Amino acid sequence: MLKPAVAALAALSLSATAALAQPTAPAAPPTPTVVRGTITALNETSMTVKTDKGPQTVSLTPSWSVAVMKPVAIDAIQPGSFIGTSEMPNKDGTSGKSLEVHVFPPGVKMGEGHYGWDLKPGSMMTNGTVGEVVAGKKGSRELDVSYSYGKRHITVPANVPVVQIAPGKRELVKVGTPVFMVVQKTPNGMMAGSVSVGENGAKPPM
Repeated sequence: MLKPAVAALAALSLSATAALAQPTAPAAPPTPTVVRGTITALNETSMTVKTDKGPQTVSLTPSWSVAVMKPVAIDAIQPGSFIGTSEMPNKDGTSGKSLEVHVFPPGVKMGEGHYGWDLKPGSMMTNGTVGEVVAGKKGSRELDVSYSYGKRHITVPANVPVVQIAPGKRELVKVGTPVFMVVQKTPNGMMAGSVSVGENGAKPPM
């Protein structure tokens, strides 16, 4: 009578061991906290930004830098490029349509992964390395974007903003300038180490 019970227990034990042996899928990074809007006040250590959520004050690290978003042709998205793209996911869960694309400088990889974003309700951010690029309909592009724990198939419509990220000078950051920042929450409020601006005062697309 004990044999069937022992066999069942052994099978259960093997199943549990096999389950434990399965690699755990990496979790997606948390949704970053971002501030986007127009600077209304600025000093050496902080700025106040008028956002759609009201005024927000952001402290600046001593070594804060400036990134300039320069518009480029859609052809700047090449195999091997590391890009970020705000996207609206399709129902299949593996593909999406770009709202904007920002191309990082060669050798720079930041924010890799697929995670929540707030450019539009339901939007996501995908940062990764571009695989094959195929010309689509009406000047669009079809491409795969790979990151450490997955891959997305992305359609980039011809009319969405595509920008190249380049270093800039602090003098570009002034009252009245539209800015975008990924910020860290600290006990003393929000802090940023980098401020993104558009070329010639344009609004950063992300």
